[in-house]
Amino acid sequence: MLALYIRDIRLGIRAGGGALVGLVFFFAVVVTVPFGVGPDLNLLARIGPAMVWIAALLASLLGLDRLFQADREDGALDLLLMSGERHMVALTVLVKCLAHWTASVLPLVVAAPLFGVFMNMQPAAIGATALTLLAGTPAIAFIGAVGAAVAVALPRGGLLVSVLILPLAIPTLIFGVSASYAAVNTPAPFLPPFLILCAITLFFAVIGPFAAAVALRQSAD
Repeated sequence: MLALYIRDIRLGIRAGGGALVGLVFFFAVVVTVPFGVGPDLNLLARIGPAMVWIAALLASLLGLDRLFQADREDGALDLLLMSGERHMVALTVLVKCLAHWTASVLPLVVAAPLFGVFMNMQPAAIGATALTLLAGTPAIAFIGAVGAAVAVALPRGGLLVSVLILPLAIPTLIFGVSASYAAVNTPAPFLPPFLILCAITLFFAVIGPFAAAVALRQSAD
């Protein structure tokens, strides 16, 4: 599993530009917001956590359609499905999701504080947003595995993956933004929405790989 994790990280970095494409997209979304809402620094500070979270969510969708594509093209996916039991396939999907998150999404979390400065966010809001991204973005990868498994047999499944993932990722976005705002709004507690965000990630860490394993078996039949 460690070898698979390292292999998928390397493939994720090489395929389609890897983390660089996500960072450029993340940067483009954040930078264009001030041009759309105007030079009001107070307004930028208020909407900053939400815009950083939305940009990170959209950037996290990039490359999810290729999560199983390389394995399907070289036949490794068929061998896995024929030789492995369901729990082993789910474990393999879990490792691939973690590798995708490390290669493509973790750089976005690291860059989030810098982009928060562009939005004139307070230091507490920047730290809270980065922490919520660290806790919440793995859920997007686990949800994305299900969409990628459903669309793996389709020639142009990238758009379908995004359509399937976005509705399921809305709770992650809601509680991530709520926790980020709670860090700078004194009456609002930070811990409850943050713990719910962590619970969502843990829930999809269990459900996502098993659902993706079932979808992969169905697509292979």
